[in-house]
Amino acid sequence: MEPTDFEPVYREYFPFWDKIPPGERAYICQNSYTITYPKGKNIHDGNECSGVFLVRKGSLRLYIMSEEGKDITLYRLHRGDICMLSASCVLEAITFDVFIDAEEDSGCYVIGGPAFAAVSERCTDIKIFALEMAVSRFSDVMWVMQQILFMSMDRRLAVFLSDECARTGSDTILLTHGQIARYMGSAREVVSRMLKYFANEGIVEVSRKGVKILDRKRLHELAF
Repeated sequence: MEPTDFEPVYREYFPFWDKIPPGERAYICQNSYTITYPKGKNIHDGNECSGVFLVRKGSLRLYIMSEEGKDITLYRLHRGDICMLSASCVLEAITFDVFIDAEEDSGCYVIGGPAFAAVSERCTDIKIFALEMAVSRFSDVMWVMQQILFMSMDRRLAVFLSDECARTGSDTILLTHGQIARYMGSAREVVSRMLKYFANEGIVEVSRKGVKILDRKRLHELAF
């Protein structure tokens, strides 16, 4: 893409875009590029300043990892979502390692971290936007931690299935037991056992294609 091709994209997704000088907008566009990632590709390994990601297609998973290799999914990004935690040079308060994988074949617009950081220092509207995005995502992270620490497994699974239905607009969730476990920060065997319980209760139907919700009311009661 030519630098000018990024202009309409950023105008749509960045509320600060028309508030910053034309020269700064041009500088951001000149330091932007598009990239595609195959499913399973690690695109951010640790706290290096990879840049600001805007997802144009596919799905990304952000997670933290223990020294023993156990990971916990913090949240996922889909089309139109913006990732600031991949740009530690923009948010210097981020001192922990965040990893990002492509969960499916994905494409992103990427703004180089140093360029975005430089402009944000000159334009307070960008700095405020970056901080607001970070605060919003930390709220998501705290929700994940609350579930892991304080919720029973049946409620956690019900919350996850309800959220996936709302996000996709479908009663069929096309994820394997292993994927669900990874997103929930649990073990596949635990998820499989709980899905079997839900199936016996007539709440879901489990097949090789995924999980089909049969009783939304019961699922909602379990979740909330």
